[in-house]
Amino acid sequence: MGKVVEIATRDKKRAPMVVYASAKISFERGVGDDSRGLIKGDRQVTVMTQEGWNAATEELDRNIHWTTRRANILVEGINLENTTGDLLKVGNFLLEITGELKPCSRMDEQIVGLTKALTPDWRGGVTCKILSEGIVNEGDQVTLGERT
Repeated sequence: MGKVVEIATRDKKRAPMVVYASAKISFERGVGDDSRGLIKGDRQVTVMTQEGWNAATEELDRNIHWTTRRANILVEGINLENTTGDLLKVGNFLLEITGELKPCSRMDEQIVGLTKALTPDWRGGVTCKILSEGIVNEGDQVTLGERT
C-alpha cells in the first residue's frame, strides 16, 4: 500500500504548478481546476511515484522539485510500471490507469536530460481517467488493483 505525498495543478498550459494539501477530483475538471483535467480522452489525472522521480533526479545528479514533471499527484510505495488498465484507489476515489505518461520535450526545456532520465521504467508516471469523484489529501492511502 502506498500514500499520497503531494498534489499539484496548473490553471493553464505552461503555467507554473501550484501545490495543494488537498483538492477535489471531478469528472469535469480532473484534479482541482487543472487545465488538463477536462474530459477529453484518457488523461484527466496524472500520477507519478516519488521513487521514479528520485531515480530520475539521482541520474541527473540534481535536486529538482517534482512539479517540474508537471504531474498532478505524487505517490510513494506503489509501482506503476506496466499498469495500463489497472485501477488506482486514492483515498475515497477511483482512477483507471490508461497508460504511461511519456516524457515530452517540455522536460528538456526545463532541465537538459530530464526527458531521458524519466523514460526508463515508467519513471514519468501514468495517465488516468476518473471512475469516481472525491477528494485527494496528502497522506491518503493508495492501492493498486487489477480490473476485474
